[in-house]
Amino acid sequence: MEMSVFPRISLKPEVTNFLQSVFLNKEVLAAVGHQEAESRFQKLLRCLSHPPSYTCVRASTHLAPLEEIRLKLAEELAKQQMGQCSAEEASLQILTHPQIPDVLLLPVDGPRHVEQVSSEVVVGAQCGSAVLRGAHVFAPGIVASPKYMKAGDVVSVFSDLEGRCTRGATSFQGKRAFVGNGVARMDRSSLFCSDEPVKGVGVQMVEPLYQSPSFDGVLPSLVFLQNLPSVVAGHVLGPRPGERVLDMCAAPGGKTCHIAVLMRDQGTVVALDRIRNKIDRILENAQALQLRSIKAFCFNSTQAVSGDAAPQAEEPPYPPESFDRVLLDAPCSGLGQRPNMGTTWSLKEICSYQPLQRKLFQAAVKLLKRGGVLVYSTCTVTLAENEEQVAWALRTFPCLSLQPQEPHIGSEGMLGAGLSPEQLRLLQRFRPELSWDQTGTAAPLSCRADRDTIGFFIAKFLKT
Repeated sequence: MEMSVFPRISLKPEVTNFLQSVFLNKEVLAAVGHQEAESRFQKLLRCLSHPPSYTCVRASTHLAPLEEIRLKLAEELAKQQMGQCSAEEASLQILTHPQIPDVLLLPVDGPRHVEQVSSEVVVGAQCGSAVLRGAHVFAPGIVASPKYMKAGDVVSVFSDLEGRCTRGATSFQGKRAFVGNGVARMDRSSLFCSDEPVKGVGVQMVEPLYQSPSFDGVLPSLVFLQNLPSVVAGHVLGPRPGERVLDMCAAPGGKTCHIAVLMRDQGTVVALDRIRNKIDRILENAQALQLRSIKAFCFNSTQAVSGDAAPQAEEPPYPPESFDRVLLDAPCSGLGQRPNMGTTWSLKEICSYQPLQRKLFQAAVKLLKRGGVLVYSTCTVTLAENEEQVAWALRTFPCLSLQPQEPHIGSEGMLGAGLSPEQLRLLQRFRPELSWDQTGTAAPLSCRADRDTIGFFIAKFLKT
């Protein structure tokens, strides 16, 4: 298998230099030496531009047993693939995980050999990333198409890595990556010349570089697309029936619903988010999953603590010590997301999250009861938003102590924030690795699925 299909993630030089100083910090260099640290850093940059080699779905085990959901999903996806490929290709493996009772893993087939055609469609980077994880191209994602493109034309789809392609262009020769071939479902004129915003599938992918099923409208109440580490965060929080739990930055609601399921829908899960339509989406998801314990509010979580110790409030803000457990899946620089072929963010933008995370953390600690559990998580790879936040929290709040995590399938925390080896072992950092890059195919599948994930970080605290 070749090393990598895509160039390493494209970042501004100031961001690459910053990340290099993070991954080659003094503590790391003292532990593994310069050569090993540099090699790990380069591997990470290469890995981030490729999709994980598994699609992970969380199964609604409160509505049906896992095996029943697995069989239903296999049947649905086989139907979907019948139209697209041969019978051998359609025999999908759907695996369970030895430690996580509510996930199903689908190996992704790729990178595959796909011959490019002469007609080229260019899509935005975000759309390109979605295609690499199994989506079709939705019309709003298309930025350039051939001058005379008609519905039914076979086209090669390219992702615009630096966001430089002008919308409505007929061709683009800037920095781009090929993601597969598809069939146009719209004419050029309806894409770029219509007065109404365009909706629906613009290009149906028939030969993607990475083949994974499209989950659009597949068993919406039984399976929920969620990255493996995000599911782990819900289990680490460990909510129990009858508790009152707060999800502080809840959109799009995957973790909120997971918490409610783990509580057997008994108790209260309060979901807060600043954006109204995201709250509507959480409530729609809750309804689809038949969950009644979720209450969602459009509210800024940094202001969620009320001054007075009024009796239990239904709506935010809440009095101090109102919750048994708090999940703070904090807004972050998102540098662990995959595939991510490039970001145009400045160093200032990437460093802007630490102060916001601390404000949220302060509110979280106040809202948590004594004896309660706080889980802090991010989908980024920096020290400033992860281990440094843990070190700051332990200094700032003597009432907090780190706790072991169950399940613990990621690596331990990263050196560089002055934490002790014992403290680092209690943290869980998912360091993305390309499974075909070093483990070969000999490692058991679930073990590869644990490593070949998005970049993610989890810390679990107890308040005494």
